[in-house]
Amino acid sequence: MLGVFRAAQTSDLSALYDLSKETGGGLTNLPPDKGKLETKLADAACAFARTEDTHEDDRFLFVLEDITTGRILGTCQVFSHVGTTWPFYSFRKDTFAQYNKELGRTVHSELLTLSTELGGCSEVGGLFLHSEARSAGMGMLLARSRYLFIRAHRARFAARVVAELRGLVDEYGNSPFWDAVGGRFFGMSFREADEFNGVQGNQFIADLMPKHPLYIAMLPTEAQEVIGMPHISGRPAMRMLEKEGFAFENHVDIFDAGPTMTARTDDILSIHTARAATVVSSSPGDSASPCILAAGSLASFRASFAHVSERDDGILVEASALQVLGASIGDPILFVER
Repeated sequence: MLGVFRAAQTSDLSALYDLSKETGGGLTNLPPDKGKLETKLADAACAFARTEDTHEDDRFLFVLEDITTGRILGTCQVFSHVGTTWPFYSFRKDTFAQYNKELGRTVHSELLTLSTELGGCSEVGGLFLHSEARSAGMGMLLARSRYLFIRAHRARFAARVVAELRGLVDEYGNSPFWDAVGGRFFGMSFREADEFNGVQGNQFIADLMPKHPLYIAMLPTEAQEVIGMPHISGRPAMRMLEKEGFAFENHVDIFDAGPTMTARTDDILSIHTARAATVVSSSPGDSASPCILAAGSLASFRASFAHVSERDDGILVEASALQVLGASIGDPILFVER
């Protein structure tokens, strides 16, 4: 299986819709709603077409395509500036200490406070890979290619990047955290709220969510236990994020309490270690190293696996990989070791 990471196009709508129905819910950035997906494709087209190399509210949408069959295997999104159209809400987990002299006792209470402090960051999200493609490093290609896109267009992105992971839900698709918190104020199930958010946006959170801190100790045990825990299907994604330098810094999702990971953009491993070079040959030789390569910019940006040899005047890349990337000898390439 040979995959290529590329900009999503309007012709990918049906494939994206099919992928969205495979998620099982909880992936707000990939709702099973054709109208919303059409809007995402239109927003992405505007982002890819914008020529000013500045930090604005761009919403990029990508797909991973099987070169041999043309089948869309996965998708992901990159948002350059969250919290512009709607505030970027999360719960921040804090500890509050109180002391009583007569008892000689200090009590440490954990609180959840509604926060918008991550607004203005960039975000990587909406990553989903079809179950049949979760091999041969396709998930790695999908995840790491988006960092190469950020590196190639660095001026368009913020100093920090966030990544939200789905939280734990039960076998029926219900969220213990939502049932204990949001469900008490919104009068809808977790699935209904999640789907509404994916299609209509999160303004209803600002309108109806309580603004006062929540004492975690007052929540049911089953709700307390899932705070900051990723869904079982998201644990590999969390490990990949940690390998890239992301960390959980006590922000959780307001719906299911899944962890929000953060990293300084320039410290993300795939961004920090990526190198730029010119292609000087299409014969890399037997000693070539496996890498992820990227070529082009904006709508023409493409990334894939290839073997690379380095020498003083540039890099040597196999001809088949250059064809996949739409690149030629003499073109600039961005690459990072696998």
